[in-house]
Amino acid sequence: MKKFKRYCKTLQLENDRSLIEEYKKLHAMGNAWPEITQGMKDVGIIDMEIYLDGTTLFMIMDTTQNFDHEKAMTKLATLPRQSEWESVVSKFQKTSASSSAKEKWKLIERIFKLDQDAEYNAEEGYAERQ
Repeated sequence: MKKFKRYCKTLQLENDRSLIEEYKKLHAMGNAWPEITQGMKDVGIIDMEIYLDGTTLFMIMDTTQNFDHEKAMTKLATLPRQSEWESVVSKFQKTSASSSAKEKWKLIERIFKLDQDAEYNAEEGYAERQ
């Protein structure tokens, strides 16, 4: 049985259909910069999914079991091309161009899980088994 931690986050996009379509293309299969996806893996992110509902993005981030969100996001911000990526995507997002990914993406609280067996908070991540 594989153990990992899960974090869920949201971010608001600008309410502009053409910008949203461009944002989707930037994240389409094979389009994310390899330095960015490698940096995520290097800090302990095992998998990530982003969903879109209108102008709201919803991220599911699965990480290593010993993942420290605060430390990992701080380290991620220093990796090659990360600040450049944040600058590029900022035009789509309802945030400041100088905001880091940590400042843009807001951790959200899980309030229900089928067969939940423990309590966790958003900052700690939710222990999961697969």
